[in-house]
Amino acid sequence: MSHHKAEDHHNSTRYRKGALSMFDDYRSRKVIILSHCLLNQNSISDGTSDFPSQFNEIIEFLMINCIGMIQLPCPELLCLGLDRRDIHGAKRPLLDENTRIRELMSEPENVQVMQHKAEEMTIQIQEYQKYGFQVTGLIGVNRSPSCGIETTSKNGAEEQGKGVFMEIFSKTLAEHGITIPMIGTKTSEKETSIEKIRQFVHQ
Repeated sequence: MSHHKAEDHHNSTRYRKGALSMFDDYRSRKVIILSHCLLNQNSISDGTSDFPSQFNEIIEFLMINCIGMIQLPCPELLCLGLDRRDIHGAKRPLLDENTRIRELMSEPENVQVMQHKAEEMTIQIQEYQKYGFQVTGLIGVNRSPSCGIETTSKNGAEEQGKGVFMEIFSKTLAEHGITIPMIGTKTSEKETSIEKIRQFVHQ
């Protein structure tokens, strides 16, 4: 193939369905969205950290599979601060404290903050999808009052359903016509969570 033909062939691969396809460098074009605390355990409520800094096994698995990680903001840190508005929160039973946090996060001013963050994240997802990147999905944290996927904390118990922020984020994505798979982990159930993520990514 001549130099000019090779160049023409290269340029032609940059067009897909009539739209310019860029970013044909070394990037994987695959991303996944993670709850903030999976990458930064320092952000979570007092007494609930299971790791010094991050969930290493999940992070390493995603790195090996060349999946870029988009870190969600920690809604509780933004709205309630590190102390979650009570320096004695860790003295309560976990589900009671989580329920208290969920009730605070449901206040109108905090819902407004979360809605704004959900809109920001949606813009990022739209940009990746616009250029043909694979948004593999979203990994949340079950039982969390804010970021639970399959379960959350409510009424002093772990119940089926999403956390407050994930409810808002899911609704925002749907309003923009975006559907991405979501799965919940638990840092306290390390092996089970790792296996769930393996199956989730390879499905």
